[in-house]
Amino acid sequence: MARLALLSVSNKTGLIDLARSLVEEFEFDLISSGGTAQALKDAGIPVTKVSEYTGSPEILGGRVKTLHPRIHGGILARRDVPQDVTDLENNQIRPIDLVVVNLYPFEATIAKPGVTLSEAVEQIDIGGPAMLRASSKNFAHLTVLCDPGQYDEYLQELRQNNGEVSLEFRQKAALKGFLHTASYDQAIASYLSQQSQTSLPQQYTLNGKELQSLRYGENPHQPATWYQTGITASGWAAATKLQGKELSYNNLVDLEAARRIIAEFPDTPAATIIKHTNPCGTALGNTLVEAYQKAFNADSISAFGGIVALNRSIDAATATELTKTFLECVVAPDCDAEAQKILAKKSNVRVLTLADLSSGPKTLVKQIAGGFLVQTADDAIADTSKWQVVTDRQPTVDELEELLFAWKVCKHVKSNAIVLTSDRTTLGVGAGQMNRVGSTKIALEQAGDQAKGAILASDGFFPFDDSVRTAAAAGITAIVQPGGSLRDQDSIKAANELGLVMVLTGIRHFLH
Repeated sequence: MARLALLSVSNKTGLIDLARSLVEEFEFDLISSGGTAQALKDAGIPVTKVSEYTGSPEILGGRVKTLHPRIHGGILARRDVPQDVTDLENNQIRPIDLVVVNLYPFEATIAKPGVTLSEAVEQIDIGGPAMLRASSKNFAHLTVLCDPGQYDEYLQELRQNNGEVSLEFRQKAALKGFLHTASYDQAIASYLSQQSQTSLPQQYTLNGKELQSLRYGENPHQPATWYQTGITASGWAAATKLQGKELSYNNLVDLEAARRIIAEFPDTPAATIIKHTNPCGTALGNTLVEAYQKAFNADSISAFGGIVALNRSIDAATATELTKTFLECVVAPDCDAEAQKILAKKSNVRVLTLADLSSGPKTLVKQIAGGFLVQTADDAIADTSKWQVVTDRQPTVDELEELLFAWKVCKHVKSNAIVLTSDRTTLGVGAGQMNRVGSTKIALEQAGDQAKGAILASDGFFPFDDSVRTAAAAGITAIVQPGGSLRDQDSIKAANELGLVMVLTGIRHFLH
């Protein structure tokens, strides 16, 4: 008796070629449902509709087609268990040797603007996952294919093994089937969670598809892989690499840190240079080249080998400046043709374009022993109207704008963070120190004489007035900090005594 294959796919890529080979080369009988059966029939390929094979019509508008003992019995039967074989014979069920199934396009549906809940729910496949799970479970006796990319490899198995399929291939295909259903269920659960609640869910799952195997992780002895979430490329998966070597694990981590900072400044030409996820220079300018030059000059030593993010299309003038030092990566929304020619002279520099540098993940995940932590992204928008000036001296309009710039940069510096700025340019950055005084001293030392008349931002409150006094002695004129310490009044008193402006934001931005 001819072998039996069940084909029921939403994605019909490669379907006709596969089906024709199954029938003409290997003498399979085909059963199929709905649109798949019609596509095969239109191509002149002999096929039996599932409803004819089972003797049961499709009902509920096609919601129930393959959920039938003649289908699932043929999939789940163990050929080496006599009772299973007897059950098939007694119920006139043919064993199924091949199941080709992929699922309703749920993720593609919810990605469409304005899709309703009811439209999304209709794209939740029931029969497809049931067949995928059943056939994946019984890989010892049949093959399941859920991706058109598997079709050629399957046919090669048949051709090379006298019409048979190796157990190794069947098991590998079964794993892919389970991964497919797991990903599908995760997408549904994630979507429904978003519809029904605003807080984080009681159960959290994360799913990704391998996008690229990386040379290594943070260090050469650590294997690493880049995964894409969702079926549609977004974020860095949607970036275009114009030139340069392959991206590394550390490149991607630093690029994301750069993206988060540059997203803070959509309205004015801006540039940031990142080293080890911290900004060594960030600046605004009247033009993009001015912004980059200011950011570079803020700490030209640390900028060597840095990651650069720009919020405007790279022009020839900016490209020329970029080629004057060694850089690992440059990213911008676009890059004009003349700029590309200039940058090509530094062929090892990775140059990427990413049209949307503002969109990032809404939740952040960090793994710990025995589990992981999830938090919403720190996407609070600074609102100076809600800030509290707590000193006698009030900030000028320009000082308030400078305080806002410093605060936005400080948000993206590792805690304890101190940032000094002037003329919308970072002058000194103290990052990741075990105490705030240490960060203050590093930032002041880096700024040198430029600290006179500059602004200071702190990501956390001052538990003592020592940092305030140290800053004032170096010439700092205004400070922005969250407030909230039991000893806030000590710092405020010191600021008043020394003639500083102090503004409390009421929100902190620790970054661990």
